[in-house]
Amino acid sequence: MKTSIATVCLSGSLRDKLAAASAAGFDGVEVFEPDLVAAPESPEEIRALADRLSLTLDLYQPMRDVEGVDEAEFARVLHRAEAKFALMQRLGMDLVLCCSNVATATVDDDGHSAAQLRALGDVAARYGVRIAFEALAWGRYIDDYRRAWRVVKLADHPAVGVCLDSFHVLSRGHDPVEIERIPAEKIFFLQLADAPALSMDVLSWSRHHRLFPGEGAFDLVGFVAHVLRAGYRGPLSLEVFNDTFRQTDTARTAAHARRSLRWLEDAVARRLAEDAPGADAVAAPPLSRLTAVTPPRGFDFVEITAEDTSPIEALLQQAGFTARGRHRTKPVTLWSAGTARIVLNEQHARGTAPRLSAIGFAVDDPAAQSARAQELDTPAAYRRTYAEEVPLPAVVAPDGTELYWAGYTEGEPDWVVEFEHGDPLRPTEIGVVDHLSLTEPWQVVDETVLFYPAVFALVSAGSTDVPSPRGLVQSRVLCSPDGAVRIPLNVAPPIVAEQGRADGAHQHVALRCHDIVALARQARDRGLRPLRIPANYYDDLAARFDLPAAQIAELRDLDLVYDRDATGEYLHFYTATVGQVFFEFVERRGAYDGYGAGNAPVRLAAQGVE
Repeated sequence: MKTSIATVCLSGSLRDKLAAASAAGFDGVEVFEPDLVAAPESPEEIRALADRLSLTLDLYQPMRDVEGVDEAEFARVLHRAEAKFALMQRLGMDLVLCCSNVATATVDDDGHSAAQLRALGDVAARYGVRIAFEALAWGRYIDDYRRAWRVVKLADHPAVGVCLDSFHVLSRGHDPVEIERIPAEKIFFLQLADAPALSMDVLSWSRHHRLFPGEGAFDLVGFVAHVLRAGYRGPLSLEVFNDTFRQTDTARTAAHARRSLRWLEDAVARRLAEDAPGADAVAAPPLSRLTAVTPPRGFDFVEITAEDTSPIEALLQQAGFTARGRHRTKPVTLWSAGTARIVLNEQHARGTAPRLSAIGFAVDDPAAQSARAQELDTPAAYRRTYAEEVPLPAVVAPDGTELYWAGYTEGEPDWVVEFEHGDPLRPTEIGVVDHLSLTEPWQVVDETVLFYPAVFALVSAGSTDVPSPRGLVQSRVLCSPDGAVRIPLNVAPPIVAEQGRADGAHQHVALRCHDIVALARQARDRGLRPLRIPANYYDDLAARFDLPAAQIAELRDLDLVYDRDATGEYLHFYTATVGQVFFEFVERRGAYDGYGAGNAPVRLAAQGVE
């Protein structure tokens, strides 16, 4: 279907916004009136620029407070409308958004509002303009799309229809099913925005916290499916008011927005196919589909880059990893334990402290994964591959982490043979990479929340706020449905992140083991000194859980931390931080599926003084 984006979604000048929308692959734009008013170009120049960029100008917006007013005020509305409709002619635009009245309405009567929209429609028709009437969620009297449709139906004018905005419908909890009762020809426009689940006044929620599809809590897939079942075939347009997106790079945000619509189109197409298998293809909406992929089977490898990797090598050796050798053409080494593989990369790393730089996923169909990544226009990562080396396709995540994938195998992957002169893999208590915890810059976390599900079919598994000595760390978890891949995303307090402090700004690799107590003792015997946990923690632990005194003493002795819920137990310990990276070793008992979030504040405090 045709795609569009409101210029209010993007930073920069109107000229910048149009160029970015075109480069990202949008078909058209909604022109936000303040962007035009502030532009140095004339309406004719904006129209010509859009033509050169192959963009249609789909909707002029907004005209406010046009109905529900007394006759004196409505005369002023008509005067204002004449000027705006003439301006739209200069722009070559034929559709204007009119919002339900939020300020000056004095008459709470559907017939009165309908009569005024009918009169406005008469004026609009003289200019070849149509009116898309929208119920704002904070409208004084009309705040429900169903009432807006009743008013439009009463107006009974060919130039008057409705605009459906997902935020205004879903933020109020209105059931979108009745959208299917609106005739397709009266749905003039569709605006889309996601949003997080927040408890706040709806106006502030709308103005500052909208998100692109796939990043929030709304069922946008179901919402769009209702609109398309009604017969709407106009543009899928994004209207996202967000403080972050209006500050960040214009071209990047536009590409991010277009990716969200690609994901949404595919998800809606699949929903419609599931709801009506075998439906007439001719009647189906022309939605773009993505190549289907299954979520990764697990982590193929984790890469840490540093100029000097020896401190990480020492930690891995103490934990029981085996040195598997050095790459035959690159300054890269491989360490393994169980099926967990840590790649240490010294290439192009001058002046770089240890940091988590890349993740490898094991996937069922690498070719399908590559096709999907290309369809979503994800930026590709490049590394030189020599003859007889296994090529690993990769993309760059919004935070700069490189994401690779290789075909899933029961044994070791093919690329392992490129590492030479190492030791045979030794038995160890470590089994797999349990999860990777990534600290995200505040300005890219929303994009990242969309990126992993869109590209790798991961799903959102909840969020939480973790207190640290320097402020709240916001955490969101992405995972595969079976839990084989788990990626908590943490947003450190901005000042902490800027300072690069330990208490909230680092990445870590969590490794699952069979017997955490045995591993902790073995690692200590090999010289590993875990992160010191304060004695007060164990006093509190004894008060919170009915653990035997001997077990508390053992946990204290080994600096192990503990959590429990109705499904099982979770024991874990941490290493010291090296550069930007530390390791966590975990044991899951029973069906425990969390991350010991209650222990994170203690860990963050301990890291702040290590």
